[in-house]
Amino acid sequence: MTEPADPPRALTPGVVPPETVDLDGYHLRRPTLDDTDALHQAVKASFAELHPWMPWCTEPVESVQQREFIERSETSWAAGTTFNWLIMDAGGDLIGTIGLMDRIGPGGLEIGYWLRSDATGRGVVTRATARVTDIALALPGIERVEIHCDAANVRSAAVPRRLGYRLDRETQVEPTAPGESGLSQYWITP
Repeated sequence: MTEPADPPRALTPGVVPPETVDLDGYHLRRPTLDDTDALHQAVKASFAELHPWMPWCTEPVESVQQREFIERSETSWAAGTTFNWLIMDAGGDLIGTIGLMDRIGPGGLEIGYWLRSDATGRGVVTRATARVTDIALALPGIERVEIHCDAANVRSAAVPRRLGYRLDRETQVEPTAPGESGLSQYWITP
């Protein structure tokens, strides 16, 4: 059996988004290994909300998982395949992550995000996603941005809906996390 081929890349080698982004009292920046403990604490504090939707959020939550995420983030940024930022509040506390991924083929990039449970309900992810969408669409060759989520994850789906993304399609997939229905939604910039 052969491995499925990776989709063709959307970004030209060497084209990358900014490493830091300011957002009305919040800040996005690339993670470093010094962020391992803060990231670990954020994931632990939000386990109940993340676990149903994130296949990587399993029990027990161990700091080695966040260290590995940061190491993969460094490698994938250098390779130009995934660009992960930490979402930092005005006090410098880590409250989530947002990523821009080159994995959906020519002309498109995908955004993924999560936010610490005690930081939700303030529009932070919506503002961060709006800004990252603008950044992505300003990159050469990018014509669309997508957000993929399970139909049962109504909070994640609310973000692209608020930003004017359109629901392009729904596809039955094998669930990868305990809360997923198996109906994957594909939201696309208009």
